[in-house]
Amino acid sequence: MSRFERYLTLWVALCIVAGVGLGHLFPAGFRAVGAAEVARVNLPVAGLIWLMIVPMLMKVDFGALREVGRHWRGIGVTLFVNWAVKPFSMALLAALFIGGLFRPYLPAGQIDSYIAGLILLAAAPCTAMVFVWSNLTRGEPHFTLSQVAVNDAIMVVAFAPIVGLLLGLSAITVPWQTLLLSVGLYIVVPVLLAQLLRRALLSRGGREALDRALARIGPLSLAALLATLVLLFGFQGDQILSQPAIIAMLAVPILIQVYFNAGLAYLLNRASGEAHCVAGPSALIGASNFFELAVAAAISLFGFSSGAALATVVGVLIEVPVMLTVVAIVNRTRGWYEAGAAVRRVAARCAPPITR
Repeated sequence: MSRFERYLTLWVALCIVAGVGLGHLFPAGFRAVGAAEVARVNLPVAGLIWLMIVPMLMKVDFGALREVGRHWRGIGVTLFVNWAVKPFSMALLAALFIGGLFRPYLPAGQIDSYIAGLILLAAAPCTAMVFVWSNLTRGEPHFTLSQVAVNDAIMVVAFAPIVGLLLGLSAITVPWQTLLLSVGLYIVVPVLLAQLLRRALLSRGGREALDRALARIGPLSLAALLATLVLLFGFQGDQILSQPAIIAMLAVPILIQVYFNAGLAYLLNRASGEAHCVAGPSALIGASNFFELAVAAAISLFGFSSGAALATVVGVLIEVPVMLTVVAIVNRTRGWYEAGAAVRRVAARCAPPITR
C-alpha cells in the first residue's frame, strides 16, 4: 500500500468537505454536470468511473481460475458469504435500521433510496483493494487471485439479478433497462477492456511492462475516485449540512455487515480446516465491497443527488479504516485459528505473499 493509499480515508474526508463547500458556492456548475446525461448515464461520472475501475481490473488474472481447486474450501466459503449471505444480510440490516429504527430521523422521501444504495454496496465483492488486505495478512496469493477472478466472472451475470431481486423485496421499483445498462457499462465493458490492455502489455514486455503501467495509472485511478466524491458531495451538500447525522446512521448497517461477514467467513474456514493464509483473505474478500461499482450504479439508477448515491459514498468513507481493523483481528488471532482441530488435521502450504 502506497503512502497515498494509506491515508485514503483522510483524502476522502477532504473531498467531502471540498464537495460540500463547492456545491454550496457553485450550485449552477454542479447542476450543469448533473445534466450531462445520455439514457440516464451521466457522462462525466461514467468517464471517471472507468478511470477508477479499469486499472483495478487490469490486476485480475483470469488465468488464475485454474488454481481454484487448490483451495476449494476457502473458495467455497467466500462464494457462499459473498453471494448467498452478504447482499441479503445487508438488505435485512438496511430494513431494520434505515427502514425501522432510524426512520424518524431520516428524510422520509429518501428512505427507500438509502436502502437501495446499501443493497448496491453489498451486492458486489471488492476486486482491487483485497490484494492489499491479503498481503497485510500474509495471505496465499494464488488463492486471492483465483477468488477475485471467480467473483468477477460471477459478477458479470449475477449482479443485476441479485440487485433486482432485493430492490423488489424492498418495494423499490427496479429500472431494469438502466440496471442492465449499468452492468454493461461498469462491469462487462471494463472487464473486457482491462483484459485486452493486460494481454497487450504482457505480450509486449511481460510482467514488468504490466507492473510499470499499473504504477503509472494507479494514481489516476485514485484521483478519479476522489474527483467523483467531490461531485457527489457537491450535489449532497445541502442535505449533509442540514442533517450531518445521516452519515453516522448510514454507517451503522455497513459496519455491522462488514464485521458479521468477515467473522462468518473466518469461522467457516476454521471449521472446514482451511489454512490461515487462505482464511485471512477469504474473510476480507467476504466483507469488503466493490464500492466503485456501487457508486456508479447508484448514480445511474437513482441520480447524483439521491440517497442511494450518498449511501454508497459512506461505504467509501469507512472502507479503509474498517478493513484495517479486520486485518488486525485476523493477524492477532492466528494462533487461536491454527489451534483448531480441523485446521491441524488438514495440512496446507502457503505460498509467500505477492507485493502489489
